[in-house]
Amino acid sequence: MTSRKPDEQLARNTRLRLVRPRSLATARRAVTTRRTRPAPRPPEGTPAPSELARQARTVLADAVRIARWAAVERDPSTAQLTDRTQERAAAALELTPLQVRAGWDRARLAGLVELHGDTARPGWRLRAWDRDDMAVLRGWVALFDAWSLAHPAPDDVAPTAVAEVVEAVPQVLSLLQLSAGPVLVPVLLDLLQQRVAELREERCEVPYGPQPDAQSGADSGADSGADVPVSLLLGWALQGLSSVGALTLDMGRSATLTPLGNWAVWVKLEQICVAAQSPAGNIEQSAEDMLRGCARLTPGPARAEYRAWLAARTVSSAVTELLAVARGEDALLRGLAFEALRVVGAPAEAEVRAAAVEPSLRPYALLWLAEYEGADPEDAAEVLTREEATWLWVDTAAAVADHGEPQLLLRHLDSAVQGTVPALLEAVRAGGHPRTVQVLVALAAAHPDPALAKAVRRAAFQVHTGGV
Repeated sequence: MTSRKPDEQLARNTRLRLVRPRSLATARRAVTTRRTRPAPRPPEGTPAPSELARQARTVLADAVRIARWAAVERDPSTAQLTDRTQERAAAALELTPLQVRAGWDRARLAGLVELHGDTARPGWRLRAWDRDDMAVLRGWVALFDAWSLAHPAPDDVAPTAVAEVVEAVPQVLSLLQLSAGPVLVPVLLDLLQQRVAELREERCEVPYGPQPDAQSGADSGADSGADVPVSLLLGWALQGLSSVGALTLDMGRSATLTPLGNWAVWVKLEQICVAAQSPAGNIEQSAEDMLRGCARLTPGPARAEYRAWLAARTVSSAVTELLAVARGEDALLRGLAFEALRVVGAPAEAEVRAAAVEPSLRPYALLWLAEYEGADPEDAAEVLTREEATWLWVDTAAAVADHGEPQLLLRHLDSAVQGTVPALLEAVRAGGHPRTVQVLVALAAAHPDPALAKAVRRAAFQVHTGGV
């Protein structure tokens, strides 16, 4: 294997260079751009979404309880989940400290809580948990994508070996889905070994000299792909997927996808399209409901809806309501609120200018003001600092991850202002956006390039664990 440092390897890898950046105005439109095709049908026998959501709520029950407890406490120590806070939560919820820690990590990964500085705040999914089945399912899929973070790998295994197995696990899941029933662990091990070998060949990592048998797991502490303890890591992967409710294990002899796991694997291949909401009746709705109703309209019809909604209200109350929605946790609605404010125009200037001091609204407000003052939408992004542009990139990516399809998230990658993936990941890690981990995990799950996906997964792990 090469002796270059990982970041140097990434920077030299031309596959990890971003294409010429598009404007952020174009990136904003990615959230509401949809392909027109019939919604695909899930495999026969797949439970109804309501039943899948019920199962997902069961898997995440402890995470929801902990997230709701944290939302009430609003204690600065909650964000780090100090030992004292962990003990308080355990006593209040009648859980063990270890259960509290595991549930807290799951709540973060599923988007039920978001960290804003030293304070933990409820995510928009938590507020929608009891009434929105699709929000529940998307939250569970976010946890499913992050199974390797929710179930840390053994400490004595090299990160390179772990990364290879995480990259190969989708093949195992595909076999489980195709089998539509239990699959013996030796069969899964054989497939995993083959896939790991293919990954090494693709990277031209051909070992020299005698090599230990892959199943023996010799010298698992060496940072070498040739020493991957595949059988050990298969057990870890199966336990991790089982812990998030994706599969069941029969005494360690065989594995079977749960209905949730089967559905999730299918979703990765053919995303479920949420039915477009009818714009009828939006005039009488709140700003949040109106924006949700317009989310899947093309720009022209959406602007017509905004105008009709605005005409039925005083300007001051409408602007106040739109900015209140923009301050919420749903990044899609934040972007749409500012699109509606563009329709308001001059009467909104003072309040938008005042909102520019709020970190979460600042990039949107600066773009609004630049366009209001005559800048071309394609050039308006020049008013943003690199840090502000990166924050907006993550926020828009969060909207795409929550409401869009993987292809849109991949397209959004091209809009980053950084020229390479390592530069982008460094900026994203430093940006402090509360959805950083979820965005990186979703991007890694969606991207077909193994090298890029591996780099993004490593960055998500570093942010999740507080590393550099």
